[in-house]
Amino acid sequence: MTTYRIALIPGDGIGAEVLPPARQVLDAVGRRHGFGFAYTSYDWSCERYARAGAMMPADGLDQLRDKDAILLGAVGYPGVADHVSLWGLLIPIRRGFRQYVNLRPIRVFDGVDSPVRAAVAGEVDFVVVRENVEGEYSEIGGRLNRGFPDEMAVQESVFTRAGITRVLDYAFHLAADRRGRLTSATKSNGIVHTLPFWDELVAERGAAHPDVTWDQEHVDALAAKIVLDPARFDVVVASNLFGDILSDLAAAVAGSIGIAPAANLNPERDFPSMFEPVHGSAPDIAGRGVANPLGAIWSAALMLDHLGHAEAAADVTDAIAAVLAKTDLRTPDLGGTATTAEFTDKLLDLL
Repeated sequence: MTTYRIALIPGDGIGAEVLPPARQVLDAVGRRHGFGFAYTSYDWSCERYARAGAMMPADGLDQLRDKDAILLGAVGYPGVADHVSLWGLLIPIRRGFRQYVNLRPIRVFDGVDSPVRAAVAGEVDFVVVRENVEGEYSEIGGRLNRGFPDEMAVQESVFTRAGITRVLDYAFHLAADRRGRLTSATKSNGIVHTLPFWDELVAERGAAHPDVTWDQEHVDALAAKIVLDPARFDVVVASNLFGDILSDLAAAVAGSIGIAPAANLNPERDFPSMFEPVHGSAPDIAGRGVANPLGAIWSAALMLDHLGHAEAAADVTDAIAAVLAKTDLRTPDLGGTATTAEFTDKLLDLL
């Protein structure tokens, strides 16, 4: 029997509460399909930063390198600045392991009311492909004259042909396997160098994928269209910043960011990929046992698919759909009173 080595990084807040349900689901579906998991847990978190001065040890990447995948809960806690927690853990993993695709599926499930009238279950089902390691989130820049009236900060965007091309090719291939439509987010009317370059490469890669119909939208107009007509989209590809914003907007359109998953992929599989719910550490509800586990469970399904078990992944997403469509059990973020454990037990029953 194949056994996959999985790194568990619970992190902060509700991260430690949503990973155990994801692990229960993985073990259950693994038994059904004839494979298993060996887990190694790491205490890398803001609590560790407060205690040791670092989110993870200096050899953290080396400890993860031999794993088949990484499952992360959430990072962030009051008292530790967000840029410290992000640049101390998530970004080093994403960049050190060339996880240049951030994949965020968006789906309106039957039984989850979207705040948007046009977002109807069965009609809204698209994917945001976000470039994940360069773009606007580069490390190039600095601060000058701190504390003086002429203090300044400079942040450079970095868009490379190699970086853009590889994420575009991934997005075009994904669109070809779905409904054959791709939308590129741009702002080349206002950003004079990097986004026209992005547009040129979209046109170049589009010509190499004649089986996909593509268009481009300025990101501000695209944000409005995701709200007004979300069912029109299939695959949306965007730079690091634009993809970050659009995917959270789209998750809210789908009804709850508590459900939303994310995959940080190294498509070549030279390094482990990392899977995480989008909801964050939610310190306001941490420790109450009411966190929605579906974001972590759906992220685990993305991990199964990446590991080559599409049928097992479908079993998990079918169980998510069933618990939402066939029961009235809901965690507080979905308007109910169920605990994390009650919600997980019902999903396992349906699985």
